[in-house]
Amino acid sequence: MSSTQSLLLITLIITIIVVVMAMLLINRRQLRDIEELDNELGNMEDLHLERAIGKLDQMELAGESLATLNTWKKSYQKAAELFPEIQRLIEDGADENARYHLVKSHQSIKQARELVDSVSEDVKNSSDVFTQLLESNRENKAQYDELMQSYREIRKEILADSFDYSVALEEIENRLSAMEEDFAQAKNLSAQGDHVEAKRVLSKIRADLTALKTKLPEVKEDQHDLQTVFADQLDEIAAGYKEMRDAKYGFGSLDVLLEIRQSNDQIDRSLAALAQLDLEETSKGMKKVEKEIKTLYGILEKEYKARPFVEKNQDKLQRLLTHQQTVSQQLIKKLRHIDESYELTHGELDESRELEREVHKMDSDYIRASQRIADGRAVYSEVQDDWIKILGRLQEIGKRQQELSEAVDGLYEAEEVAQRSIKEFKQQVSLVYRHLSRQNLPGIPEGFLQMYTLVVNEISKTSGELNQVRINMEKISEELVQISDDVDRLQREAEDIISSANLFELTMQYSNKFLDNETVVRARRNAMKLYDGDYNYKDALDTIATAVERAEPGSYQRIENAYYQEQKELID
Repeated sequence: MSSTQSLLLITLIITIIVVVMAMLLINRRQLRDIEELDNELGNMEDLHLERAIGKLDQMELAGESLATLNTWKKSYQKAAELFPEIQRLIEDGADENARYHLVKSHQSIKQARELVDSVSEDVKNSSDVFTQLLESNRENKAQYDELMQSYREIRKEILADSFDYSVALEEIENRLSAMEEDFAQAKNLSAQGDHVEAKRVLSKIRADLTALKTKLPEVKEDQHDLQTVFADQLDEIAAGYKEMRDAKYGFGSLDVLLEIRQSNDQIDRSLAALAQLDLEETSKGMKKVEKEIKTLYGILEKEYKARPFVEKNQDKLQRLLTHQQTVSQQLIKKLRHIDESYELTHGELDESRELEREVHKMDSDYIRASQRIADGRAVYSEVQDDWIKILGRLQEIGKRQQELSEAVDGLYEAEEVAQRSIKEFKQQVSLVYRHLSRQNLPGIPEGFLQMYTLVVNEISKTSGELNQVRINMEKISEELVQISDDVDRLQREAEDIISSANLFELTMQYSNKFLDNETVVRARRNAMKLYDGDYNYKDALDTIATAVERAEPGSYQRIENAYYQEQKELID
């Protein structure tokens, strides 16, 4: 046998082995599918829904229950008609698979799977519906008994506490009567076999019972609050209000009795809503009444607490107002007198008159309030608020009037200080001029004379203002500050002139050492011209000092240091 023939033989053998293995695998898989289909069919047959249908037929259902039974009975019967065909296909598939007719077996399995899938959902749903229908009678009976027990307990509770529910008792009875009718209807429907409809009615009864049971505690509480708590509180407010009116408490435009009547009307409306078991509307009304009661209590309490303060401070406030009016009059009188001699530049007199008018108005308000108190018409809380403001304002006014008085008191002293200052300034200026004149200088510089004249004129002008009938001390004080600065500047200028002249003479003497120095000689001539001709002592000193410093560096600094050291020793 050639190699080619051997290779072909091996390939053929391998191919045969692969085919055989594939057939074995397919056979086993289809066998599992057949077993699975057989189990599913068996489970559907084991439900024995024919027996459930028989029991339901014996229950003689009616209405919606009967309609439901008929619908799903037809659905099941239609599915059950296919059971034999499914069984046949499963058996054919098993036989063909056993003989390894795999393709035919697959076709039978596929058809069986399609039929099983098409009927399994209907069978399951039919089973669930039949089970529910079979159990509905028992469940409805248990639910009926449970709800009837709850109903009787609620009725017993309402009967025992009928007084606590008296406002809404009629509506509660109406709802209980409606429930009785629903119980009767559920019982009749069950007797007729319409268990589905009976269950719906029982669900309605449960919801109605739960709602009523939830409302009963709130009904009891709301009725108690409306008829007892709120009513007692309003009666207490009315009694307290009448007592306070008799005790001459005033309430202004507020009509407390009208507010009480309006609250009672709201209570009646809330009771009407409660009678219909409209708890939401009842709650809204109760909140309004509760808020109004709280407000009225607050008003009475506020007036009651305000009266002791008013009575305690009535005489005190009168004394303070009388005192402050006297102070105001005295201050105005004082300012008028001062205004004859001094200009009041900050509106002190106008401000004092305004404060007096304010005090007078407060006194008028106090008198009117006191009259209302005497007549029994005073709203004490308003009087208290007003008087607290007045007391605080009187304190502020008293403080401000004291400040105004002290401010003008200083005018006399300020005038005396100004007169002394003018006298001192005149003496200082005179001393400065005489001191400068005694220096034996060739003359006095024009700049100094101009400054001297300016200061003398300033002093003369301010002195004249001090001698006027009405003095503006603020203006004079500003002028005195300026004069003081100018006098200081004049003194410094005189000292600079004297120092410059003295240093010039010392430097000129020292420059004699350098008469062979043309620069120094020329500087001496120029400096003497400035000194004798122009009286410009500072420039004269600068001219000769510069030349000497160039001729002998450091020489002028020694002259200057020695001079100022000598001056310091003379002062010490």
